[in-house]
Amino acid sequence: MQVRRDDSITSSARRAQIVTATIETIAELGYTQASFARIAKRAGLSSTRLISYHFDGKDELIGQVITAIYGGLSAFMTERVRAQATPGGALEAYIRSLVEYISEHRGAMRAATEIFLNFRPEDGTTARQAAMDLSALSHLERLLQWGQESGEFRAFNRRVMAMAIQRALDGLPFLLEADPDADLGDYADELAGIFSRAVAR
Repeated sequence: MQVRRDDSITSSARRAQIVTATIETIAELGYTQASFARIAKRAGLSSTRLISYHFDGKDELIGQVITAIYGGLSAFMTERVRAQATPGGALEAYIRSLVEYISEHRGAMRAATEIFLNFRPEDGTTARQAAMDLSALSHLERLLQWGQESGEFRAFNRRVMAMAIQRALDGLPFLLEADPDADLGDYADELAGIFSRAVAR
C-alpha cells in the first residue's frame, strides 16, 4: 500500500531541507558519494526513511534538486533581462546575470555539474540528453529575433548564434572546477564584448 504524503507547510519545509542537504552533499562529495545516509546526516534527519517518505526514490529527489537549482537561476536571470529596454541590453544582461549567478552559487552549480556528468535515471533521460534539447535555446533565439527585427542586430543564423552564446556560458562551471580563482568579472566582460560585436550591425 502506498503511503499518502503530507502536503502541509511542515512537509514542504522538510522537502526543501532535504533538497538543500542533497545539493550541499553532492557539491562537497560528488554525485556518486551522495548516499541517502550522508544526505540524511547533513539534513539532521534521524533516518533515511524520512527521505523515502518525502521522495519516491533518488530519481525524484535529484529531479527536485535540478528544479531548485535551475528554477533559482531562471528567476534571477529573467528579472534582469526583462528590465532591459533594448535587445543589446537584454543580451548583455543575459550573459552577465548567468555569470553572476554561477559566481554566487558555486556549490549549487558544482552539484549541477556532478548531476550532469553522472545522473542516470531509470527512465533513461539523463541530464546530458536534456542539455541537448534544442528547445532550451528558444528563449535566447527569441531575444536575438527581437534584435534583428528591431534593426539593432545584423542578419545571422539565430540557432548558430544562440548555440555559441549558450555553450560559452555552459562551460563556465567546468572552468571553475579547473581554475577556482578565475576572474569571473573579466569572464563576463569578455563574453559580453565578444557577443555584442558578433551581433552588431
